[in-house]
Amino acid sequence: MSIRVGLETYTSDWRCWMCFLNPTVPQHLCFVAGNVMAVLSIFHKPGKATAFFRSSANLLSHIVHLQRKHAGITDPFFKDLEVISRQGWRNLEFWTKSSISPSILLRPYSSIASPAQVSEAIKEGGIDLTQYPPERIRNFSIIAHVDHGKSTMADRLLELTGTIKKGHGQPQYLDKLQVERERGITVKAQTVTMFYNYAKHSSKLDTSAAIDTVRSTEECKYLLNLIDTPGHVDFSYEVSRSLAACQGVLLLVDASQGVQAQTVANFYLAFEADLVIIPVINKIDQPNANPENVKNQLKNMFDIDPQDVLLASAKTGMGLSAVLPAVIDRIRYPNGGALSPLRMLLLDSYYDEYKGVICHVAIVDGALKKGEKIASAATGQSYEVMDVGILHPELTPTNLLLTGQVGYIVTGMRSTQEARIGDTLHHIRTVVEPLPGFKPAKHMVFAGVYPADGSDYDALSHAIERLTCNDASVSVARESSGALGIGFRCGFLGLLHMDVFLQRLEQEHGAHVITTSPTVPYIFEYEDGSKIQVQNPAILSSTSGKRLVTCWEPTVIATIITPSEYLGSLITLCSERRGQQIEHTFIDDQRALLKYRLPLREVVVDFYNELKSITSGYASFDYEDAEYQEADLVKLDIMLNGQIVDALSAIVHRSKAPRIGREVVEKLKKLLDRQMFEVAIQAAIGSKIIARETISAMRKNVLAKCYGGDVTRKRKLLEKQKEGKKRMKRVGSVDIPQEAFHQLLRTT
Repeated sequence: MSIRVGLETYTSDWRCWMCFLNPTVPQHLCFVAGNVMAVLSIFHKPGKATAFFRSSANLLSHIVHLQRKHAGITDPFFKDLEVISRQGWRNLEFWTKSSISPSILLRPYSSIASPAQVSEAIKEGGIDLTQYPPERIRNFSIIAHVDHGKSTMADRLLELTGTIKKGHGQPQYLDKLQVERERGITVKAQTVTMFYNYAKHSSKLDTSAAIDTVRSTEECKYLLNLIDTPGHVDFSYEVSRSLAACQGVLLLVDASQGVQAQTVANFYLAFEADLVIIPVINKIDQPNANPENVKNQLKNMFDIDPQDVLLASAKTGMGLSAVLPAVIDRIRYPNGGALSPLRMLLLDSYYDEYKGVICHVAIVDGALKKGEKIASAATGQSYEVMDVGILHPELTPTNLLLTGQVGYIVTGMRSTQEARIGDTLHHIRTVVEPLPGFKPAKHMVFAGVYPADGSDYDALSHAIERLTCNDASVSVARESSGALGIGFRCGFLGLLHMDVFLQRLEQEHGAHVITTSPTVPYIFEYEDGSKIQVQNPAILSSTSGKRLVTCWEPTVIATIITPSEYLGSLITLCSERRGQQIEHTFIDDQRALLKYRLPLREVVVDFYNELKSITSGYASFDYEDAEYQEADLVKLDIMLNGQIVDALSAIVHRSKAPRIGREVVEKLKKLLDRQMFEVAIQAAIGSKIIARETISAMRKNVLAKCYGGDVTRKRKLLEKQKEGKKRMKRVGSVDIPQEAFHQLLRTT
């Protein structure tokens, strides 16, 4: 009785599962396979002999083989099913360790009762993703230094797979932001799905024994998910998020420039994530290309076998025919559980005015269909999946996503706070273990962002909220300034990241803002043992009653790769920036590698510009955060007629405070208008004035009407004017115009 009930319980789910996997196969064949699978799942219990289980698997193998032969079916799914059956159906070892009912694990598929309904779902979506089991999926990314040809390589791969037509559309197709096209750099990681036919050599099990194999060649269609990543150090957070959805990477290296600083950083990001790395030397068509030298560099620095290196030119298409086969042969497929409960990783999101928040996700386990309800592991909120699909290359609805696939979902989220990058999404009323997610972004640079017009605060708040949905690495906190009004204190990953964010605010949302000078987070320790972290210099009191004991500033480990002839100038530059040399090695006879520990404050000001100027643009620079170190820091205040301007306060090293103070007061003197009274511009450390400039008062000629007469009358008029100036100075105030703030902070 129990066996009959079990068969009735399981058979329906297994039939639905078979129908769902391949709706093109006749229904009676799916039902036969489902019946046998149900028998296997019931009778194979822990602790019993496996003889019956093995014979049952062989029975399934022969049934499928005879059905294929009789009906003339050559579908690859049933070929794989036959092979798996001959192996003893080892994939069902899960049932020996778990008492979970298949009706629970197969819940996502149980709603599809017949091949006709599956075909209807595919017809609505347009693309049949059920043809791509995890074994035919490859998720990979392209990583490289800036300007080594990532976006161009992505264009050629899109053309090679027919995703876009050759010669149609704009160059660097995946660089969709205006700021990316203006600057010629990739800022935002972009995902695209490609389909590629590849004749792969495969091994099949012989019918006589499970250990004998037969080599054959079949042309199979593969689903390839490509993620194009940024190359600048400021956007390493985008790279790390992209790698979380991949099993391998293409490491691009310029054939003429060789290994650069960000090449090293990205290599170790992929290496630490245990990804398969396929080295590709790009731009081999250039006259000064030296691929053999680059191979030696890869061998010396990363221990990469020169035989594994691919040579290509993304511009001309030379050597690209070997790239995608290498991706399929070398990169492993996603190893998620197709029968496990749904778990998907939220990779990215952006706001659409009509659809709300559109989320990019990677299906780690299970499957997702349109109309299902999902929940967030972080917030606990539930949503209905209104649309689901892939990016091919634009949003293409498919109505379902399966294990190992990367796509998008629309759930009706209206608040950007709901879409938390790195969150785990799952079906409602199921308990799953959350995915690891991402490390939180470590903000290196902080700056105040204020509306140019105080009445635009609400519009700026709305624009920042929308933009941070697409750029989760920015931190935002509300703050107020006596000089600039109400604004925001934003944290960025670097100066370029800050510039790009502000440019996107203006271009995409029409916001006009004023930004304060970038600062880094400091730690101050007082005599009573208390410590505070200061991101905004204005909140640090110069006249605090507590005595300051120790100051700590953040440092970075900077990696510089430069031609040998510029070594002396770079060592001098690093020494002037209070750097400590860690490593000095030669990559080859023409290039050297320097590693320095530098204060982050010295790096974010103008270090990169000076480095490029000294080396004529040939040196590359990368840095990673390190620990805090003690430093002699002071707060530098700028005062107008004795009143501190909090927006111009800064924390600097004591040895550089006089020079920085003089520079600021000199610039401020040129930008401020003259008043009817004298204006004193001072730079101070506490109560000590270290620099001063004076703007003389505008003076009316009160003696113009005195064409003659006694000198005492003239003196009386001058004394009266002098008293008026003193009274005006006592009650008058100096307002710095917004234009002056903008010019001063831009040049500081």
